[in-house]
Order: sequence, then C-alpha cells, then structure tokens
Amino acid sequence: SIIVFLPLLGSLLLMLLRGEKALKIVALIVGLTTFLVSLVLFAGWKQGDPGMQFFETVPWVPQLGLSYTVGVDGLSLFLVLLTTFMMPLVFLFSWNSVHDQLKTYLVLMLLLETAMLGVFVALDLVLFFVFFEASLIPMYFLIGRWGGPRRVYAALKFFLYTATGSAFLLAAIIALGYLYKQQTGVWSFNLQDLYTLGLPANVQTLLFFGFALAFAIKVPLFPFHTWLPDAHVEAPTGGSVILAAILLKMGTYGFLRFSLPLFPEPTLRFAPLFMILALIGILYGALVALAQKDVKKLVAYSS
Repeated sequence: SIIVFLPLLGSLLLMLLRGEKALKIVALIVGLTTFLVSLVLFAGWKQGDPGMQFFETVPWVPQLGLSYTVGVDGLSLFLVLLTTFMMPLVFLFSWNSVHDQLKTYLVLMLLLETAMLGVFVALDLVLFFVFFEASLIPMYFLIGRWGGPRRVYAALKFFLYTATGSAFLLAAIIALGYLYKQQTGVWSFNLQDLYTLGLPANVQTLLFFGFALAFAIKVPLFPFHTWLPDAHVEAPTGGSVILAAILLKMGTYGFLRFSLPLFPEPTLRFAPLFMILALIGILYGALVALAQKDVKKLVAYSS
C-alpha cells in the first residue's frame, strides 16, 4: 500500500509547491523514493512460494463483499518494479521539454503511477476496475493537453476505445459477484474466492469475452489497435514512454491474471483465435513499421 499511494501523496505535495525547479526536483525525488521502496519487495521476496506475498486486506463495503485487497506474486512483482523504475526516467525525459502548466503535468504523472501500480497489485475485481479506469483519466489529459497537433482527436479516440471495453469488463465483474452470491449466499469480488466458482461452459464463455474485449483493446490486439498509433504520435514524450513500457502491459496482465484462471475452458477453446489475431498484429505492425520515418510511429507500430 505504501508503494501504491506514495505517488498520490507526492502529487498532493506538488500542489502546494511553486517554482518550476522545485516542482521538478520534488517529482523526481518522489519517483526515486517509490522505486527504492519497491525494491523492498524484491529484497523480501520468498522465491518458490506459490502464494500471494505482501498480502493486505481491509473491508471496504462489506455488505457487497468489496474489500481493499492487494498482494504480489511472481506475475506482478516485476511489473511493479518496471513501473516504479520508469517513472523517474519519465521525469528526467520531461526536465527540459515541458514548461507549460508543469505542475499539472507532474501531478497527472504521479496519479497515473498510483493507478498503474494499483492495477498490478489489486486482488479484488472491483478495486482492480477502479485502478484500471483511473489510469485512463490522467493519460487522457496528458495526451489532450501536452500532445501534438491532433492531440484532441487522439485523446478522444483513446478514451472511447478504452471506455467501451471497460463497460463490458464492469458488466462481467458484476455478473461474477452475483453468481458467487447465488452459490454461497454472500457477495464477493475477491479473486481468491472467485477462483472457486463452478460455472457452466456457456456462462464462462460470455464472461470470458467480457474480460477479453477490455484487455484486447488495452494490449491492443488486432483489430482493436487503431487508437495506439494516434495516441503514441500525439502524446508528449513521457506519455509515449508510459504507453509503450507499462500501459500496454496491463492488457496482457489482465489476460494472465483474470481470464486464464477464471475461465480456463473458453481460454483453451479460443486460444487459436487469439494466436491468429496476434500473428496478424505482429506481421501487420512490422510491415507498417518498416515504412515509417517518424520515430514515434515506428515505436507505435512495433509495439
């Protein structure tokens, strides 16, 4: 929890400061401090332990089975470290390139870091959804305010694509909680509880596609990829780095963390379809990348 909310506390501190140099220094210190604290996870990691480590749970809305439940395993450990490692670099990238409304820019970056870290440690599906959606808002404003000439178009496209997928994700999450209540008599959105659900194959398939659509857009998987080149090209440099290094990983992480263990049957059944779409994306992206003269477009299509 300290790692997740340290950037949020840093953003509140930045709101109290004035002066461009002070803002840059404090943002960099917050980013470096978060990275150093995250190394505690790595140092204290118990290799070979298959369960969740650094586990925390606090009731949130007990009547609906909601809780602030977080933990780290081998899947999320290095994504947390990657996120905290990249943010100080982003602040350094932006040191001499962002001057207009610098405070707002740095605050949004720190809020984005908290949201991304929350995605990788959340073990309650509603909490995951909150962080998943929260990451959308700062990136939308970063592209729309500090982006290139077509920034408004790119920001809206990014928002609409992601929000559409998230609507299906939310519906599937609520359905899972309701199905758990039907089987046990109590609401729960805790991932460990939902793993125990016994679901018919047709229900698994419907819920699988609710999750898969949101994650496919986030990856982005062909043919949901068209928002990415626009967002990459129009985003400020720091935003492009975050997109390529971290935000796109959230989609693949979602498939592995949720879709695969919650819906094993449809995952196996539709694996060939996703393999084909992935191969199309790889070949198409590579061929289009060959023709690019703009570095940001090259990075976008190769991503």
